[in-house]
Amino acid sequence: MKKLAGKVAIVTGGASGMGRATVMRFLADGAKVVVADLNEQNGAETISVARAQGHGDSVAFIRTDVAREADVVAMAAEAEKRFGRLDIAYLNAGVGGAFGPIAETSVEGWDYTFAVLTRSVFLGMKHTSLAMKKHGQGGVILVTASIAGMVGGGGSHAYSAAKAAVISLIENVAAELGPDRIRVVGIAPGVISTPLVHRGKPERYEKQFKQQPWPDRGEPEDIADVAAFLCSSDARFITGETVKVDGGLLAQGVALWGTGADNTFMKSAGVNRGTTGETMVVRTLQSGERK
Repeated sequence: MKKLAGKVAIVTGGASGMGRATVMRFLADGAKVVVADLNEQNGAETISVARAQGHGDSVAFIRTDVAREADVVAMAAEAEKRFGRLDIAYLNAGVGGAFGPIAETSVEGWDYTFAVLTRSVFLGMKHTSLAMKKHGQGGVILVTASIAGMVGGGGSHAYSAAKAAVISLIENVAAELGPDRIRVVGIAPGVISTPLVHRGKPERYEKQFKQQPWPDRGEPEDIADVAAFLCSSDARFITGETVKVDGGLLAQGVALWGTGADNTFMKSAGVNRGTTGETMVVRTLQSGERK
């Protein structure tokens, strides 16, 4: 049985990367999907791919600036007009936003970052929850957060602050909408191989990818799989939670001493006795001795 059969979903930023992968996964799981994106060319390509897979009657595109309330209102209305209801809203659209030293960050750059990453989530939650309440059968609002919103050093200060605000929104709005049977959940990706990360040059991704302990590259489909689970009835008792999908990047902490076999602490063994005055004995390990 397809776990999203009969459901109607919106995916913002659905025309590329994690959004497109999730659109395809939702369609494969039986949902009807409205793809909302600012990039009309990518949107047309996504619809073409979906139709080539036999989903022509189950997918639609609407050009959407997620930071503009009128566009978000129109997006929610499109789902109801086209497919009769709204059950799932995946608020995924994002940008890298402002970066650089704090003294070099413009107010305009800061405001743009928060408009696309945080105001958009507020607007999305506001108007998609209203659409879900009309039908009285609950729903799911899923948000793309980021590990950058959970720890320093995961992104630029503007991006990280915007994503931290999103994680707080997820928790607070989940508490508010729980009585309406609307779950609010988040996904916090690590480094995922998308155009947002590599900007058309995948080789730029390798350095970031090597920071995580899990050996496989993070792909958009890894996010789509988790999104499909969180939006299904299998996750019916999960709300107010943001799930890390990062290949263990945060589990290893800030990795000051390297990762995997290159971790300094994996190359030797002993006891650091600090400033006790006692001798510190260190034994260098051969590769075969590492456990």
